[in-house]
Amino acid sequence: MSEEKKVLLSVQHLEQFFKMGRKKLKAVNDVSFDIYKGEVFGLVGESGCGKTTTGRSIIRLYDITGGSVYFDGQRICAGINTYKETIKQAKAKANAQLVELKKQPASPERDEQIAQINADLNKVIEEQTALIKSAKYDHKHCNKVFAEHQKKLVREKYEPMLANMPEGEEKKALQAEYKEALRLAGKDRIMNKMQMIFQDPIASLNPRMTVREIIAEGLIIRGIKDKAFIDEQVYKVLDLVGLVPEHASRYPHEFSGGQRQRIGIARAIILNPELIIADEPISALDVSIQAQVINLLNELRETLGLTIMFIAHDLSVVKYFSDRIAVMYFGKIVELTTSDELFAHPLHPYTKSLLSAIPLPDPRFEKQRKRITYNPIAAHDYSEQGPYMQEITPGHFIYCNDAEFEMYKKELAGDSTNN
Repeated sequence: MSEEKKVLLSVQHLEQFFKMGRKKLKAVNDVSFDIYKGEVFGLVGESGCGKTTTGRSIIRLYDITGGSVYFDGQRICAGINTYKETIKQAKAKANAQLVELKKQPASPERDEQIAQINADLNKVIEEQTALIKSAKYDHKHCNKVFAEHQKKLVREKYEPMLANMPEGEEKKALQAEYKEALRLAGKDRIMNKMQMIFQDPIASLNPRMTVREIIAEGLIIRGIKDKAFIDEQVYKVLDLVGLVPEHASRYPHEFSGGQRQRIGIARAIILNPELIIADEPISALDVSIQAQVINLLNELRETLGLTIMFIAHDLSVVKYFSDRIAVMYFGKIVELTTSDELFAHPLHPYTKSLLSAIPLPDPRFEKQRKRITYNPIAAHDYSEQGPYMQEITPGHFIYCNDAEFEMYKKELAGDSTNN
């Protein structure tokens, strides 16, 4: 696989359920997607559809209910709901079969069938229990596994150098450097490679801490003790986000909304992450400031080689900023494709509804613009077959059943003919 197509984050069958008394709120229900290294992946949908919950689940602010999340090939989140559900279904199926068999007269064949059903059930329970243990281990120990890997890389770097170096002051200095690098590697966490920019720049910054303390907190938790180095890194990221060193001694309430969001971005990038989850970072800002923050993120993406998961509900912004877009509705992704393809050939009725709501600064167009209302009950007939994600063209996925899939294929063919 080429470098630009390397999968950095893989989300597989993610589920995030919340208890509401005896009921469950399925905030995210069986969501799967990949984010490639270096791209901007847009996640859009109306308020309450599960976008923010997806981002928070990926970065482990919530313990996920089911599914798995892989970062750079290592599982960092694992839920056990899927495995428990498989055991539950297997037990229900086995009990139903046993009830029917026990109605039959006793015979060696019947006893053999009962024994086979019990053996099959025990096998399923054993397999799923092993998967539950594996999921719990990966979820709990992913940071420890990552730290051990980082320590191994440090040893591979320094030990050959030390073995070939003669005794003296230079070797002592290198040994001290090796010891410090090993200590920092032991404190390294895979979650340091993922950072989040929050929606509200006021609530996400501690009002009792100075800007320097807010930005430097990640480095201190990381185990870095050199104050001069910390100050240097803080001033460096302040410069990257368009602020000046004098701002480091001030408190969050002394800044405007756009400046606070820049502080939040500086806090996110100081640990040199590979993935940034930007949770509607511009929705609380003025329109003129929104453009500045988007341009800043674009510059940082190029300068630092960042991969960005951009959560928003403003499709016009997402089109400008994202390489690929996933449209989310009611806890599920209903359409996923490139930005250009989504705007040129939207297929799912909900996607069309979202696109029809984008205002344009043209009064003549606005007078004629027709809003498309999405009513899932009227738009879909899933009485005979339920929907699932299908690839209609390379890289263009849509959540539909087989009958809808054929209809969408004809629609695409018609669009191609007209063009």
